[in-house]
Amino acid sequence: MPIETVNKSSTKIALVTGASRGLGRNTALSLARKGIDVIVTYHSNRAEAGSAVAAIEALGRKAAALQLDSSNVSTFDAFVREVGAVLRSKWSRDRFDFLVNNAGTGVHATFAQTSESDFDRMLNIHLKGVFFLTQKLLPVLNDGGRIVNLSSGLARFTFPGYAAYACMKGAVEVLTRYLAKELGPRGIAVNTVAPGAIETDFGGGTVRDNPEINKLIASNTALGRAGVPDDIGPMIAALLSDDNRWITAQRIEVSGGMSL
Repeated sequence: MPIETVNKSSTKIALVTGASRGLGRNTALSLARKGIDVIVTYHSNRAEAGSAVAAIEALGRKAAALQLDSSNVSTFDAFVREVGAVLRSKWSRDRFDFLVNNAGTGVHATFAQTSESDFDRMLNIHLKGVFFLTQKLLPVLNDGGRIVNLSSGLARFTFPGYAAYACMKGAVEVLTRYLAKELGPRGIAVNTVAPGAIETDFGGGTVRDNPEINKLIASNTALGRAGVPDDIGPMIAALLSDDNRWITAQRIEVSGGMSL
């Protein structure tokens, strides 16, 4: 079967970073439920990535898992080659359609206590990694495709202890607007999705597992509760649908109306 140089298939393929667990996994499954095939990336837990692939395949979609350290720019060229190889072997194509830059982690430390190494880790994962991974993937992203960059409600409201993390997310929001402008001639829409506090294992599972924090979040949320992954993944999948093709260069907060 010949390799497609332009995507003429009605089947879309998404690449979701950090999709072995949490919001990334939920997003990948939400996309699969909408008929989209998914390449998931994982940092170190191959078993969880395999579980995500199996769950996607159980929904009748194709899937593959690739290892990616989103903080290490020097590995990105090899990663892009792996993306190309899996596209050819599994889909007989050389491009994909949707990129969701989700991979990330957090540092909880006051401004005064944040170390340079903590700051650099946040920079490398949440800003430098997103910037250069997206740049490297542009040749294998279809014209008319979509990019979603994950930010955070913490780029708008403040919660002590997340200054370094929130700074990087604010920068990603600016980057999104520039990407939308520069990639517009290719018909590529680029948006930011900014979740509020979500019950996952992010940050050690604080929102999910600490009743006092969960209650605080709920009391400062218009809808009266902390978020859950099912509040985010389906929204991202909906944003990537053709119904929302005219939305680009936007920051879309999905926080239930948080106001800390």
